[in-house]
Amino acid sequence: MGTYAEDAKQLLRLVGGKENIAAVSHCMTRMRFALADPGKADVKAIEAMKVVKGSFTQSGQFQVIIGNTVADFYNDFVKTAGIEGVSKDAVKQAAKKNQNPLQRVITALAEIFAPLIPAIITGGLILGFRNCIDSLYLFENGTKTLCDISQFWAGIDSFLWLIGEAVFHMLPVGICWSVTKKMGTTQMLGIVLGLTLVSGQLLNAYAVAGTAAADIPKWNFGGFQVNMIGYQGQVIPAILAAFTLVYLEKFFRKITPQVISMIVVPFLSLLLSVMAAHFVLGPIGWKVGAAVSAVVFAGITGTFKVVFGALFGVIYAPLVITGLHHMSNAIDLQLIADYGGTMLWPMIALSNIAQGSAVLGMIWLQRKDAQAQEVNIPACISCYLGVTEPAIFGVNLKRGFPFVCGMIGSGMAAVVCVATGTTANAIGVGGVPGILSIRPQFMACFGICMVIAFGVPFLLTAAVGKKKLAEAVNETAELAEIAAGAGTSAAAGVMASVMEEREAGEKEGNGILTAFLSGKAIPLADVGDGVFSAGILGDGMAIIPESGILYAPADAQIAALMPDSRHACGLRLDNGMEVLLHIGLDTVDMKGDGFEYLVEEGQRISAGTALIRFDREKIQAAGHRDVTVCVISNVGNARDIQFHTGMNVKENETTIVAFK
Repeated sequence: MGTYAEDAKQLLRLVGGKENIAAVSHCMTRMRFALADPGKADVKAIEAMKVVKGSFTQSGQFQVIIGNTVADFYNDFVKTAGIEGVSKDAVKQAAKKNQNPLQRVITALAEIFAPLIPAIITGGLILGFRNCIDSLYLFENGTKTLCDISQFWAGIDSFLWLIGEAVFHMLPVGICWSVTKKMGTTQMLGIVLGLTLVSGQLLNAYAVAGTAAADIPKWNFGGFQVNMIGYQGQVIPAILAAFTLVYLEKFFRKITPQVISMIVVPFLSLLLSVMAAHFVLGPIGWKVGAAVSAVVFAGITGTFKVVFGALFGVIYAPLVITGLHHMSNAIDLQLIADYGGTMLWPMIALSNIAQGSAVLGMIWLQRKDAQAQEVNIPACISCYLGVTEPAIFGVNLKRGFPFVCGMIGSGMAAVVCVATGTTANAIGVGGVPGILSIRPQFMACFGICMVIAFGVPFLLTAAVGKKKLAEAVNETAELAEIAAGAGTSAAAGVMASVMEEREAGEKEGNGILTAFLSGKAIPLADVGDGVFSAGILGDGMAIIPESGILYAPADAQIAALMPDSRHACGLRLDNGMEVLLHIGLDTVDMKGDGFEYLVEEGQRISAGTALIRFDREKIQAAGHRDVTVCVISNVGNARDIQFHTGMNVKENETTIVAFK
């Protein structure tokens, strides 16, 4: 019988039995289920299991977090259940039946825009900086901007537009590339298709409104004419065109003999998709996108704009949990294209600030709880900088009331935001730095909204939490009295156990983990991943790498490897400490491409041993971050663990973790 046989039986029962499992797989830390009826899973009972560190549902998959022993657990589970495991892609396909059509559309949008977000945020920050130097009249009695009085800054302003234009005007190129990447077709054809949508031969999309119909250039085909209009900044026309290219390429690849496939498939796919884009899909997509943005714009600016703002401000944080918030990216970009700015994005930034302020309330309430602060403080900082997962999943949802207090504060701030017509020129960082993307004339209004988003959640969380924590203290006191009445023998036993553990730790002596990569060491909360950053798998840190070989941070045994993806490694130290090293975020999707194991499972290794060789360029080309995470999933006999971050480290030399 396996180590986890009994736990496996319990989990099988709690997920609804064998008949409720459509497919099951695992990654480095989680069991991934596609359930026939997700409602049959007893989530509370599952999370109460000692072996389970948490659970969540994403893209139709029910994921149970086990830790770096998940491979052993998985083997016992499939034996106990009498089922065959499948690949992670198969689980994803099976999980799609748990998604309704709207969820499938939103999932597709999320996967399309995810690789584009870093560029979009960069563009937003650049435009925000340009706002500060070319639109804020701060000099000569409020009559001139920094660019007006300095040729240097005027040159900087002009130069930075090169990047801003590339990000937002040429957005269709990125969308077409991302769609072809997601669908597994030829990415270069997607890039070329995107370029035809923003070609300099066409009338720029931003100039169409100011051009008379008779002056719009046309392609004349004798019997009919087609307007030569570009689609700069347009989202829906680019998505429609890209999916047309994808399905044309798949169709021609299927029916074309292999001997002429290299010539026929790309030629016909690209030619027909470009024709469809400019003759039919572009005009239709333009009107659809304009209609969507018009509806949202009417809601934000119409008679009931205050109601719209309150509703959006309250529900945005729950949308983050479900993943539905990804749709806002497309709407924001369409609003920018049609109206030159967006009033939706400022409310998103305020929602992030509000959730961070709820965590700030917990920081104040738990100011004497050092262990809680290790999670609270990093979560609050990252939330204020636009990364909400550590705050939402790691703090607010665990208590419940801080999450609701954040929603209330966000709704109140959003009401003021829409009432004042606060508008952003672009999407930026969704937190405190978001003010840089706000139009200069609305910065003061946004500042007031920020004060509300800071103050209301903090005060509500502090007030509600003070009462709830007081109730918890009273309950603890009652339990202590009951325990005291049981006599001193139990207390003596506990004391002896503590002393034994302390003596065992002292025998091991002090220990360190050295840097497993060269690069910048950062706190776990700054990684930007909901599971790692929230500390669900354990405390740790991460390194933004400058090198491509992962090294062992200490003498250890190779406890776990992932043969299919080769992106992670589990180590077990002599003191019982278990360490998970995980290269990149979501790199399991690369199926091992760009990764090479240099060790074998069960092998005894020394500090500095090369563990994994990985290709950083391939990781980034696949749209993933290469930040590498170190998590201590089991502390063993170690005590007083300290993580050293916020500095540049050198592999096999710099101490990143110290313990006793």
